[in-house]
Amino acid sequence: MVSFEKAQELVMAKVFETGTEQVDFNEALYRVLAEDVYADIDMPPFDKAAMDGYACRLEDLDKELELLEVIAAGEIATHKVGKEQCIKVMTGAKVPEGADTVIMVEQTEEIRPGLIRFSGNKTAPNIAYKAEDVKKGDLVWKKGMQILPQHVAIFASVGCIKPLVAKQPRVGILSTGDELVEPSEYPEEGKIRNSNGFQLIAQVRAAHCIPNYMGIVPDTEEATHEAIKKALAENDMVILTGGVSMGDFDFVPRIMRQNQVEIIFQKVAVKPGRPTVFGRTKDTCIFGLPGNPVSSFINFEVFAKPLLYKMMGLDYQPLDLRLPMGIDFSRKKADRVEWLPVSLNKEGEVVPVEYHGSAHIHAICLAKALMSIPKGLYEIKKGALVNVRPI
Repeated sequence: MVSFEKAQELVMAKVFETGTEQVDFNEALYRVLAEDVYADIDMPPFDKAAMDGYACRLEDLDKELELLEVIAAGEIATHKVGKEQCIKVMTGAKVPEGADTVIMVEQTEEIRPGLIRFSGNKTAPNIAYKAEDVKKGDLVWKKGMQILPQHVAIFASVGCIKPLVAKQPRVGILSTGDELVEPSEYPEEGKIRNSNGFQLIAQVRAAHCIPNYMGIVPDTEEATHEAIKKALAENDMVILTGGVSMGDFDFVPRIMRQNQVEIIFQKVAVKPGRPTVFGRTKDTCIFGLPGNPVSSFINFEVFAKPLLYKMMGLDYQPLDLRLPMGIDFSRKKADRVEWLPVSLNKEGEVVPVEYHGSAHIHAICLAKALMSIPKGLYEIKKGALVNVRPI
């Protein structure tokens, strides 16, 4: 059995990349950039008015100003601003030649048609200067960045309409067990609906990868062998749930080896999820996760998701917070790192949710985060800082 920390290290050491492809920038949301992006123009490309107002010379603010013309954004002034002159401009318009200030409409008054004056005490230039944000040739985005909504405008601004991005890993999802039926079926006595498979589909999608649900696998060696063989051939990662502990029908690790999978570890000192198997072939990583839904949920989050992001070239850093404990907490065993579903009270303190163990799927639904408790720690006093990862 390996430590939790060693298991994380071993998983991340087996990373391989999934290749790249060009996509339309409108379809690139949450993809991982596979090349540096440089600006092909200055931003702004010219001195532009930061608001509606009158473009004039700063030295003429105490004078009456002759209005030469009015220009909208996208238009170019036909006059040059000279002494005691101004041109009315709209936000985003190119500042006319000769002007060094744009005074706000609200700080002017019309003396008569075609003649205005500044009515304020002072003013900023109110100009967005050429290249003050980005110069042509500047690096605007680095390879390995995940593209978020706020980044898309920059891609548009620099003309990067077909960014090169990492291909999304395809994740095969298998649920093992004769007790399982699909959610559309009403379970007979002794049967349960397959929740793990669809929970994992959602988690894979949330990681911006491609789920490939491959169904329920009967508890026979032949069926398991064929399912694993097919999954390894069709996917970048395979995730099985069930069939990895010590029961009479738990032969998944042996079947993995028969399919040329190198088993990296077979047990992890973590709770829940000790019987977690990880292996890989030349082209595919494979996880065998416990059948209990909380175990599979947590071990996907802490093992599989970081690896998927790394396969896309993203240095994934989960948002681990240090927050105060809201109650006194204790546990009977401390031989493993433990992850517990928790929520936050109104004071921002950590409070465990009602939790009956790794089969209690509702606990994850009620939780806002997972709290990790280090090995060897039996008690946590109210107010002590604990490690929390939002979910």
